Amino acid sequence: MKDKYGRVIDYLRISLTENCNIRCLYCMPDWSCKDFQEDKSMLTTEEIIKISKLFSKFGIKKIRLTGGEPLLRRDIQEIIKGISKISNIEEICLTTNGLLLESKVEELKKNGLNRVNISLDTTDEEEYKKLTRGGELKKVLRAVKRCRELNIPVKINAVITNLQKAESIINLAKLTENDSLDIRFIELMPIGLGKGLKGFTGQDIINILEKKYILENLYTFEGTSKYYKIEGYKGRIGVINPMSECFCETCNRVRITSNGELKSCLSSEKTLNIKELLNDKYSEEERERIILETIFNRNEKNIFNTSDSEKMNMNKIGG
Repeated sequence: MKDKYGRVIDYLRISLTENCNIRCLYCMPDWSCKDFQEDKSMLTTEEIIKISKLFSKFGIKKIRLTGGEPLLRRDIQEIIKGISKISNIEEICLTTNGLLLESKVEELKKNGLNRVNISLDTTDEEEYKKLTRGGELKKVLRAVKRCRELNIPVKINAVITNLQKAESIINLAKLTENDSLDIRFIELMPIGLGKGLKGFTGQDIINILEKKYILENLYTFEGTSKYYKIEGYKGRIGVINPMSECFCETCNRVRITSNGELKSCLSSEKTLNIKELLNDKYSEEERERIILETIFNRNEKNIFNTSDSEKMNMNKIGG
């Protein structure tokens, strides 16, 4: 499956819910907001598996389950087990805040989960509680440890904003000292609540780390991340720079929101209702034609800060 710019799309992100058990300041409104998703509007287990099968026919090899917080779905084990049975799907990944992961991850692995990304913006307990409006850092760190005990590859995703101290960057990097995990610093994108904050660029992150550590550029670019290594440390430091160094020319992914809207570009509010396309009134040929045309005509580059850019909060569009 290719778009008109020749980019091969083989990676699908599916949001399982826009709901979450924390309220990160750059992602979601506070607890007083009641504008959240009811179960009946979410894609069902059967719809998620059907969509995964459909997209596997188009060349999708990797599926990432996101949210909101995907582990809030009571059928998460069934979803992963169903996707794991689809031929051509080579990798099933999960992005989570980690708070519910420790007790679930062993079963998730048995059902077919291959990799885990954990969102973690600080290792300071009080700062974490403030940024997440009440999250418990210890639960997340225990989940990281449990994943590593089960030999599940872990990447930690961190977004650093003006709400945090620069020391948070140093302390997150320390997690790579004795463990071969990746810490990836992601530039804040101007989506939803993120528009009201100031983020650190990837180069800001590197400059801060170089004042403390001897940093080796690995000249490795995997997916969207450039990788570095602290001298003597086991893990890697990644920087993802969607704002300062646009990598749209290599974009290989599309995403589906938890209510079934296909987004061919994260930055654009334009969508295609996949849930509707699953209706029997569409023939298989019509369904495939509409999806392939939509992806073929996706944006060449991101369109942040334009009249057509995404206006919803990040939890509503799949993280």
